[in-house]
This record gives sequence, C-alpha cells and structure tokens, in this order.
Amino acid sequence: MPTPITDGRPPELIPLPGGVSLRRRREADGPGLNAAVRTNLAHLRPWMPWANEAPTLQHSNEMCRAGEEVWDQGTDFMFVAGLDDRPGSVVGAFGLHGRIGPGALEIGYWVHVDHVGRGLATAAARALTTAALALPGVDRVEIHCDRSNAASAAIPRKLGYRLDRVQDAEITAPAETGHNLVWVMDR
Repeated sequence: MPTPITDGRPPELIPLPGGVSLRRRREADGPGLNAAVRTNLAHLRPWMPWANEAPTLQHSNEMCRAGEEVWDQGTDFMFVAGLDDRPGSVVGAFGLHGRIGPGALEIGYWVHVDHVGRGLATAAARALTTAALALPGVDRVEIHCDRSNAASAAIPRKLGYRLDRVQDAEITAPAETGHNLVWVMDR
C-alpha cells in the first residue's frame, strides 16, 4: 500500500459560489463523469493525455472506484464538481494528488466546456488549496500546467501562488510544449 500523504482528509463536500459544489468522487459518479468526459473530449484532448478516446462506462466506474480507494488510503483526494440543483451532474473534475512527494499535494483540474470562463476552476482551486493546507503534514500545494496552457496558468496566478520553476516534461498531449510551469503555495 502506498504511503499516505496525510492522516487527515479534506471535506467530502465543498460548496462553491454559483450553485456548484465539489463532492468526493464516488462510484455512483461513474455515469455522470463518463457523460461529461465524452461530451468534452475535443475540449480536453489538447491538454489531457487520457482524452485520446471516449472512455467506456465500465472504465469510468473503475476510475471512480479507484478514486474511493486512494481517498481511503490518504494518497489522493478526487472530486467532481456538480450543479447543486442537478444531483448527479458533473461539470468538472478536480483532485488533490500525492504524486509530488512528502508534505505536498498537487491540484489537478478540468472544467466542462459549457462552464469555462465562469470562475469555477479558480473557486475550486482556492477551496482545495485551503483544504489541502489544513491537512496535517501538508505544507505545500502545487499546480502544474504546460507553458502554453494560458487558462490553467491564470488560476494559480490569481490565487497568489508563486511560479517556482519551469521544468522540462515529456509531451503527452497534442498542445503541450514540454515545458511545465510549477506554481507553489506554502503553508
């Protein structure tokens, strides 16, 4: 079993402005997540290496189940964003990922094309930054994005993250340059 990043857990439900909430991703979110990804493939493909083909419902269910497991293990905390007045809806996916080493979590995100430009990703990243830095043992939060992804880079900039470095990265999606911006917020 992987080493937990923290003994704590973020809230399972985080209300955001505008009638949207982040909720812990559960297996029951598989159908909504599947529909959202399928609808957004063209929007996601330039930036997400996993967006090359439409996922099956079985795959989405498995990903949600895996998200529950890593949450319970304390290594990753996966969320979906949904509209409060539409139970089960998925308008984005967000995560606090333990892939950058001890004492740190990385925020990852994507937003449904029909909801971009409304501040949803910024509000969610703000809430997740606060939640992450409240966890025992977490002293740093990072947001990584390709240099050419101006929309993603605007989010940490708005939230007061500092640009820590630009690092070479393998190109895994069509719009990537191979140069990742690494934004950091310390406790």
